[in-house]
Amino acid sequence: MARLRRWTRELLILLLLVLGVMFAMDWWRAPQAPLAFDQQMLETLDGEPVSLAQLSQDQPLLVYFWASWCGVCRFTTPYVAKLVANGGNVMTVALRSGNDQQVEQWLAAKKLQLPVVNDEQGKLSAQWQIGVTPTIVVISQGQVVQSTTGWTSYWGMKLRLWWAGHIS
Repeated sequence: MARLRRWTRELLILLLLVLGVMFAMDWWRAPQAPLAFDQQMLETLDGEPVSLAQLSQDQPLLVYFWASWCGVCRFTTPYVAKLVANGGNVMTVALRSGNDQQVEQWLAAKKLQLPVVNDEQGKLSAQWQIGVTPTIVVISQGQVVQSTTGWTSYWGMKLRLWWAGHIS
């Protein structure tokens, strides 16, 4: 019994350390929204003009910065596509993944349907100070409320959107 308690205590300490490191890394790598991002109009691959601030007015918006060359994105992107398919409020930004046609071909090859703003030169991502792909930013009513980098599960994204809808 004492052995089980010691093992449980050590596991709990390890879990707390891992969570602490994760939160510290998210804080350290957190993107910074450009000052006037609420006035910036972007264009999707479909030619639709969008504003991240406007898309976040009625419900929290998940903005997914990704790249076709990103190894971790291949695990996260299908979850983002599932979130889109299930009616989630999502906009994605393809970072330095080629021209519009190349991004469309990549999406088609992967059988993914995502709303995409193509950041071919990386200018938008530089404005947001994105240093890691994937990066997920949650915006609610025009304000950045959360962000994370690296792999995130489908339920992790849903939880972030739910939480953002309840704190704003």
